[in-house]
Amino acid sequence: MKKDMTVVDENIFLFIPNLIGYTRIILASLSLYYMPFHPKVCVSLYCISCLLDAVDGNAARYFNQCSKFGAVLDMVTDRCTTTCLLCFLSLTYPEWTILFQFLISLDFSSHYMHMYSSMISGSSSHKKIDKKQSWFLQIYYTNNIVLFLMCGGNELFFVLLYVLHFSGTLNMYWYIALAITGTVCFAKQFINIIQIVNASKTLASIDKEDRAKSLIEKKN
Repeated sequence: MKKDMTVVDENIFLFIPNLIGYTRIILASLSLYYMPFHPKVCVSLYCISCLLDAVDGNAARYFNQCSKFGAVLDMVTDRCTTTCLLCFLSLTYPEWTILFQFLISLDFSSHYMHMYSSMISGSSSHKKIDKKQSWFLQIYYTNNIVLFLMCGGNELFFVLLYVLHFSGTLNMYWYIALAITGTVCFAKQFINIIQIVNASKTLASIDKEDRAKSLIEKKN
C-alpha cells in the first residue's frame, strides 16, 4: 500500500527568518544611502543589519523554517553588504584600493566555491563540515560563538575604518580597537583561503570520480 503524502502549502518567502533577511536588506540599503554624509545613522543601520544576521539562523531553527532559499539569501546579503562597504572604503582610502579589491574577490570566490562544492557533493548545508575536512572550518562553522566573533570582528574592523575617515584622530583606544579587530579580520581572510583550498580539493576529487566512471562506461 502506498503511504499518503501530505503536501503542506507553505510560502517559503514568508518564513520568519526570511522576513528578517528582507529587513536586513532594507537596513543595509538605507545605511548605504547615508554612508557618504551621515556616519552615525549609517553605522547604526549597518550594525543592526549585521546583528540580525545572528538572529535569522536561530529563528529558522526555533520555528523549524530552515530553507535553502534562506541560506542563500543570508549569504548573498552578507557578501553584498560587506562589498558595498569595501567599495566605499576604496574611494575613501584610494592608496589601499587594490587591497580592498583583493578582499572583495577573496570573500566572493571563497564563499561561492565553498557553497558550490557543498551542494555538488550532496551536503544538505554549507555549514555541515565533514570530519575529514579542515579542522579550522569545522570550528568556524560548527561553533556559533566562534562564527559570530569572527564575522562580527571582521565587519567591525571595516566599520572602524569608515568611522576613522570622519573622526580623523587616533588615540590609544583607536589603536587597541583597530589592532584587535584587524587581527580578527586577518584570521577571517585565512579562513577564506582555507575555504578555497578545501573546495578546490573537493571539486577535483569529484572530477576524478566522474572521469573514472566515464572511462568505465566507455569500456563497457
